Amino acid sequence: MGLEHKGISYIVEGRSDDAVRRDLQVIAEELHCTTVMLIGTDTEAHIEAAERALEAGLDVYVRPSFPDRPRSELLAHLAATATAAEALRVRYPGRVTLLVGSEFSFTAPGMIPGPNTFIRLQILVRPRLLRLFERRITRKLDMLLADALATARDAFHGPVTYAAGAWEKVDWSGFDVAGVNLYRLGTDPAAYERRLRSLLENAGKPVVITEFGCGAHIGADRRGPSSFRIVKWLTETPHVKDGNVRDEPTQAKYLAELIDLYAAHDVHGCFVFTFVMPSFPHHTEPRHDLDMAGFGVVKVPADAPGTWQPKEAFHEVARRYAALRPP
Repeated sequence: MGLEHKGISYIVEGRSDDAVRRDLQVIAEELHCTTVMLIGTDTEAHIEAAERALEAGLDVYVRPSFPDRPRSELLAHLAATATAAEALRVRYPGRVTLLVGSEFSFTAPGMIPGPNTFIRLQILVRPRLLRLFERRITRKLDMLLADALATARDAFHGPVTYAAGAWEKVDWSGFDVAGVNLYRLGTDPAAYERRLRSLLENAGKPVVITEFGCGAHIGADRRGPSSFRIVKWLTETPHVKDGNVRDEPTQAKYLAELIDLYAAHDVHGCFVFTFVMPSFPHHTEPRHDLDMAGFGVVKVPADAPGTWQPKEAFHEVARRYAALRPP
């Protein structure tokens, strides 16, 4: 069986030191993860969280996040992260992997038109429109990834990867691991499996699914990465569009099916997206229950933002990962 890395992502920003420590302990002991992908912008807090994870017995994928910044600033931030991650790798050999970034054609300016990620997202979610920019994306992405890989290798001497968008065409020859954010969407699971098989056959490297997940509402399994679109965001108070119904089993089933699929195909690792999303709070009033549109396996009550409660997805992921761990 595959899945050497049974993981989940964790967004460091906005979490206190105590919350990070507690959450990582839960990820290791209750979710039965072997690895956590830490996403962070503040390098110091990012690396401190990585150290907490290593102390908790988790291997770590360090993923810097620096969206909407010029290339020079993005590479400088990556260099700082790589230097700090290398110091950690020396102390914890074999347990730290560095990502150079994620979905650069979306998060970095200049490939998809638009001054920020919100505007670029409007193109990204429209496949016909996105196809108009395919060659431009590939050409500019190749150049940025070459610079990012060289920057990472200068400072970090462990395994390096990248979290590619499913629409991006990446030359993986310079990386140690091929990482792809591979969400399932639509009504044809067989097509998703064919896509996974093609990736495994052609990557030429161990493959890690760096993101997968969906929301907790009826139909989220078909929406996949677009689960958040059931919310009207551009209003004074964002709210869920009429007709959407909370359904935690939908999210749990989606994650269980994909974890089983990855294990059956000997995928090197996978990372559920994500542990907690405080910006998608849970509310007893369906219209204000943004959590049903979010990807967290735990929910943050709107009236108690410093706490969280496990969702059905949490328990399902825990069962799947526990069954896959060696005795």
